[in-house]
Amino acid sequence: MELVFKALGDSTRRALLDALLEQDGQTLGSLATRHDMTRPAIAKHLGILEEAGLVVIRRRGRQKLHFLNLVPIRQIHDRWITKYTSGWAAGLSQLKRELERPMEKVFEIYIHTTPERLWQAITDPEARAKYHFGAAVHSDWAEGSRFTLDHPGAERPLAEGQNLVVDPPYRLVQSMRTQWSDAAEQQGTTRVTWKIEPVGDACRLTVTHDQLAADAPPELYGGWPMVLSGLKTWLETGRTLTTPGSLMYGDTASTSRDHT
Repeated sequence: MELVFKALGDSTRRALLDALLEQDGQTLGSLATRHDMTRPAIAKHLGILEEAGLVVIRRRGRQKLHFLNLVPIRQIHDRWITKYTSGWAAGLSQLKRELERPMEKVFEIYIHTTPERLWQAITDPEARAKYHFGAAVHSDWAEGSRFTLDHPGAERPLAEGQNLVVDPPYRLVQSMRTQWSDAAEQQGTTRVTWKIEPVGDACRLTVTHDQLAADAPPELYGGWPMVLSGLKTWLETGRTLTTPGSLMYGDTASTSRDHT
């Protein structure tokens, strides 16, 4: 978090994050046109944001695109803001602004665990429900097979789709059709990619949610920072994390219960 606070302490870097919030997936040249600074200077600022985990870089052919990663900001909110604003609606003003023109969203987090434990936490129904607001995932995890995301309080799956790529414990690519609301269902099929990379005694987990329509509602992708924060907390501490999503949909009564 010290790197995140340092990165946010500069007005130029905050402006770069605002630019990515307005339009994600921009090149260095596009971002540099907004500032009276040289491209190398902007590149240095972006490097600091990348080091802090606030920006994720993806290459598309010859282009290097910059994506806003909301996970560190969500962690700051959960750690430093929520306890001072418990009477409020837990950051609704921020969530309202999140990525109003999405096409592709990238979320990254580092977790002190092994690839095998992380893969199990993503694919096991009981484990998934611990941090995904009480929803469990069901599949035989064969490539090309069907999966469903089910909640005990729902009459039908919240989401369903196909496992396009199954490469345990490093990569899972899924098509997904969300069905928890009429607005979400009208958006049709999107794609979610889970990428696990070992980094020393930890793992870097990158979740890419793409093939989103330009008018996709934030409810399709806005919950990922809470899901990933909950996943990190559960794997590292054995405890469930209280978030607005878990309060609304999940069972938080097991907050102090150790995972098996």
